[in-house]
Amino acid sequence: TNMTYQEATTVPFGGLEALHYLRKANIQKGQKVLIRGASGTIGTFGIQIAKYYGAEVTAVGNPSSLEMMKSIGADEVIDYTQEDFTKNGEIYDVIFDFIGKGGFSSRLNSLNKEGFYLLANPKISLFNRDKRAAKKSDKKLISTNLASKEEKTEDLNFLKELIEAKKLKSVIDKRYPLEKMVEAHRYVDSGQKTGNVVITVT
Repeated sequence: TNMTYQEATTVPFGGLEALHYLRKANIQKGQKVLIRGASGTIGTFGIQIAKYYGAEVTAVGNPSSLEMMKSIGADEVIDYTQEDFTKNGEIYDVIFDFIGKGGFSSRLNSLNKEGFYLLANPKISLFNRDKRAAKKSDKKLISTNLASKEEKTEDLNFLKELIEAKKLKSVIDKRYPLEKMVEAHRYVDSGQKTGNVVITVT
């Protein structure tokens, strides 16, 4: 492929997860998709894959990630420190959420009546609470707790084709040598990363 080894290492996790979720939501051309926490590993792939399927993508991220998210295809970007998307009056067909915490009911109100809420890596208690809220409507809640993480060869081949067609790329924010892994984790935990952080081994 036309990727470096470091870029390619992000695909089996970020790319496969994003593809898996968006296929579960049966994403269609012209649908409105909002990605919350869109500047991370799965989110950056999610923006690009949703655009490949013809969706209109709104990406929510930190202030330093806005330009990057636009550069990989987001139609609209929201700085979560300045704007609450649940108060903008927009209704989305799919909400892809990597943050999880806080105000689930208000986010559910921003979802189409038969829309999909994709909740990545939730805590069990959070998932059970949110599932109960979703059951009160026709909206569908999908979580990794319910889905197989089997890495299918056909999905990797599909992502490889997108990469070779220059429709998908890995966004690398920072590279750290192995001996600075603690520093790398500290940076990731700061919530300011824009894309992937990779550890290099020489």
